[in-house]
Amino acid sequence: MGKTAQNGFTLLEVLVALVIVGTALGASLRAVGSLTANSNGLRSSMMATWSAENRMVQMRLTKQFPAVGKQTYECPQGDLKLMCEEEVIPSPNPRFRRVEVSVYDQAAPDRRIVKLVQLVLNQ
Repeated sequence: MGKTAQNGFTLLEVLVALVIVGTALGASLRAVGSLTANSNGLRSSMMATWSAENRMVQMRLTKQFPAVGKQTYECPQGDLKLMCEEEVIPSPNPRFRRVEVSVYDQAAPDRRIVKLVQLVLNQ
């Protein structure tokens, strides 16, 4: 009697296949998590930029020449609770002032999301 051919997989082959599939799924989950975090960061950055730009445009439209100093105020955008810190700095030319608007998340006030700078002319 000769050897009979056996169809199917051995236990070792099945275990190796499971390890490969598990590793691929783990890498996929990490990639999805990273993409989600990156998407949230981009959304926060975009909304913080809108808040800072809103203040800059407001100054231009009202032709406001801001007083030197620093002020902090709420500047929410959408469902994000943001804080804006506006600092007005004198320039060497007295007709100009440098305005810096930094935007922070209220939940993490030590992390600046965005900072915009503009020169304002006294007209």
